[in-house]
Parts: sequence; structure tokens; C-alpha cells
Amino acid sequence: MVAAMAAFTLNDILMKSLAETVPLFQAIFVRGAFTSVLIGGTALAMGMLHLRLSGRDWGLIGLRCVSEAAAAYFFITALFNMPIGALTAILQALPLAVTLASALFFKDKIGWRRMLAILVGFGGVLLIVRPGGDSFTIYAIYGVATVACATVRDLATKGLSPSVPSLTVTFLTAVSVGGFGGVMALSQPWVTMSGVSLVTLSFAAILIFAAYFTIITAMRVGEVAFVAPFRYSGLLVAVVLGYLVFDEWPIPQTLVGAGILIATGLYTFHRERVVRQQTAR
Repeated sequence: MVAAMAAFTLNDILMKSLAETVPLFQAIFVRGAFTSVLIGGTALAMGMLHLRLSGRDWGLIGLRCVSEAAAAYFFITALFNMPIGALTAILQALPLAVTLASALFFKDKIGWRRMLAILVGFGGVLLIVRPGGDSFTIYAIYGVATVACATVRDLATKGLSPSVPSLTVTFLTAVSVGGFGGVMALSQPWVTMSGVSLVTLSFAAILIFAAYFTIITAMRVGEVAFVAPFRYSGLLVAVVLGYLVFDEWPIPQTLVGAGILIATGLYTFHRERVVRQQTAR
């Protein structure tokens, strides 16, 4: 999980470094093309590219692909226009949002302690976004929209049949995100990319592939309630690299809000583990 978060964040750093030279949708398309080739080739080699799925699974995969494409648009737009540490801090609300949405749509039971932790965590999001403050921008809202889209994606993934290979889902998602970027790139002038830009995007694709592989392994092999809290390691990587590469450092309110999100997220995971142990006994 730590390796996955580091790979995702390094990918974000590479994408942000192209903000001034490569148009948004062109970057999404080229990275998506590279990623699709890597994931598709791996899935074929491992015999895990299965397209004979039920109508229900195809519908959930379609919902997942649409939400992932929307998340990519909101996230990369925000990434190009705001500090990576602040954006990553907002994304720490995702585990809380998924827990709440699972209770609403899948009737998962959450006690009053976890519900209170979720509400406090969302208060941390408001502290980071600071609506009405001098530093408030539309890109902070894009960060929140990314969390919403990623929540839909994760719920759609949760509803898939166990027989659907993870690499098939990952490949179809990569193709859909790249295809979305390609269609939207038609509305922008196409820029001739330098060799450095192409190498940067190819490395970003490799990092995305590595992140998908390691996070799937972590979630399928490890105990979820134990593994999931290590997602927060990505914030540390984002803050440090944001400072070293872009000379960005989150303001104190952002750090406090991130701390609240992490604390409430860790408590939520702890309570989930306790409940599972009690149920097992």
C-alpha cells in the first residue's frame, strides 16, 4: 500500500511538471495510451483479460469507467492549478466518503462512533477548502468533486462479481480514461511534444501501472482494515515532494485539516476492525 501511494504521488508530480508545456487532455490521452498498452499486455500474458461478463457487471464497469474519467479530469485540472500537498490532503477524505456511501447504498452498518468520526473528518475537509476564505478557489471544489467521483468508482467496484479479474477492470478503466482524454483533446490545439515530455508521460504510465498492481495486491492479499490506513502515507510523500520539486508548502490550516482527516480515518478503520473481530467471535 505504501508503494502504491508513492507511485500514485510520483505520477502526480510528473503530470504536474507538464502543466506549462502539454495541454490537459492531451496529457491524459497520451498517458492513458501508454498505460493501456502496459496493463493490456500484462492481462493478456497472465490470461486475465476476460470480456465475457454479465450485463450487470458490464453496467458496473461502465459506471466505474465514467466516474474514473470524471475523477481524472477534476483531479488533473486541480493538480495543474493548486499545490499538490493541499489537493492530496483533500483526497484523504475518500475512505470516510466510501464508508458513509456504503452505509447509504449497501446498508453496511456503522455505529454512532464511526458516524461521528466521519462528520468530524468532513469538518477537516472544510478547514482545508475554506469556502469563503481569501485562498478559496474553484480548484479546491474540483478536489472535492474528485473524492465524490472516486467514491462512486469504489462503490461500483465493490458491487462487481468476484469472478471478474481485477486486471480486466483496470484495463477497461485505463482505456476509458485515455479515450476520454482523446475525445476532449479534439477541442484543444495539439502540441508537438518534446522527447522529455514523452519520456515523462511514459514514466507516469509505468508508475500508474505499478500503483494499480501494488494496490490490488495489498487489498486482495492483506487484511483490508489493517492495510487501508497506510493510504495516508501518500500525503507525506506529496507534501515532501511538493516542497522539494515545486517549492510548495501547505498552510497551517491545511495541515490541521489533513491531521483531522487522518485521525478520524484511522479511528474509523480501527472501529471497523473491532466490529469484525466481535462479529467473528
